[in-house]
Amino acid sequence: MDMLDSPRTLRSPKAVALRRALLTQPHIAPLASHVNALRSKHPDWEFQDFDPLDGGVEADMLFLLEKPGPMTSPTGKKIGSGFISRNNDDPTAENVFNFMRTAGIERKRVVLWNVIPGWNATIKYNAAEIRRGVEELRDLLPLLPNLHTVVLVGKPAQRAYSLLQTLRPDLRIHTSAHPSARCFQFNPDQWRAIPGQWEVAAQATRVAL
Repeated sequence: MDMLDSPRTLRSPKAVALRRALLTQPHIAPLASHVNALRSKHPDWEFQDFDPLDGGVEADMLFLLEKPGPMTSPTGKKIGSGFISRNNDDPTAENVFNFMRTAGIERKRVVLWNVIPGWNATIKYNAAEIRRGVEELRDLLPLLPNLHTVVLVGKPAQRAYSLLQTLRPDLRIHTSAHPSARCFQFNPDQWRAIPGQWEVAAQATRVAL
């Protein structure tokens, strides 16, 4: 398991292949179908798969970040994993991995996704892309029947707040800064506060359950 579930393990093609073999598992197959539907709907964008080591449709917490990064993409100059994963070979993913451990959040409780769900060969984004991404949540939320808490990670993700309240007024919605190096450079105090904010969200969910 350590070979699969340590920081940056998806730099290994073997680890990626093992992860892909799990996409037909019952807890992740509906989300894999959702990603395939996004690929058909938006053929000009690249959509990565949900990580089957996470909770999938059984998760009670959704962590919604901003946009996939280059190391999610298997078609870039440096080959990425094809997954939205805390095990990707990049600093932000490594920070997510470590912050989850610090917060004491069990992996099977979590599903990771992005408010802009697709990759278009640039880390840049605009308001229209955020709006379209927020709307795609209408199709994702029904696939997560055990969901009790959403953590909106970073300012773009926080644009989903109003729609989430409308679609699922029962959800507990929390916010945090983004775990990127850029956020640390801009506001290190907010960055350092992330694990504690995630821990509070997880504890609140346990109380709700």
